[in-house]
Formats: sequence, C-alpha cells, structure tokens
Amino acid sequence: MIKKYIEDANFEDTGFSYTLSLISGKYKMVILYCLMEFQPVRFNELQRYLKKISDKTLSQNLKELEKDGLVCRKVYSQIPPKVEYFLSERGRSLMSVLDEMCVWGENNRV
Repeated sequence: MIKKYIEDANFEDTGFSYTLSLISGKYKMVILYCLMEFQPVRFNELQRYLKKISDKTLSQNLKELEKDGLVCRKVYSQIPPKVEYFLSERGRSLMSVLDEMCVWGENNRV
C-alpha cells in the first residue's frame, strides 16, 4: 500500500517543491535575508554584502525574485539613476520560514 502511494506520488506537485523552486540557488536566500534586514537596498549595497557575486549573477537573481513576486524594484528617475530593492508582501511572508531555517542551523551546527 505505502509502496504504491510512494510510486504514484509526485514531489513536483507539493508546496515544499514549489517553495524550494523560489529560493533555490546559491544567493537567493541570502538576498532575501539581506532585504529583510536592511530594506530598501541598492544594487551596489547588495553586491558588497554578498562579496563575491558578479553583476550578472546578482542581476539575474534579482530579476527571478522579482518575477516570482518576492522582491519589488523601485526606479527613481534622476541622474545618476537610482534603483532600490525591497521585499514584497509575499516576500515578507517567507521570512518566518527563512528565520526558522537560520535557528535550526544555529542549533544543529556541528
């Protein structure tokens, strides 16, 4: 019975899988955490915080987070151009999950 259930299960249809798809990758969770702590944040500030991330990688991750509705981007029409990033309401709702992951990591670090 359980074997049949496992064989028919589709992990990709779970909420867990969906959540992982939004935050997977080397930098997305760190970007979200940085925005939670310091928002609004400018591109160069994020880059300094993440240290070894390239412009292209940071830009790509921010675009994906924006497309997924977790991050908002505000462009100011001024010279020089100014762009700020901050968490959307949806992104803020994910922060309790990331906080719990942080707590678990601190408690179980070897």
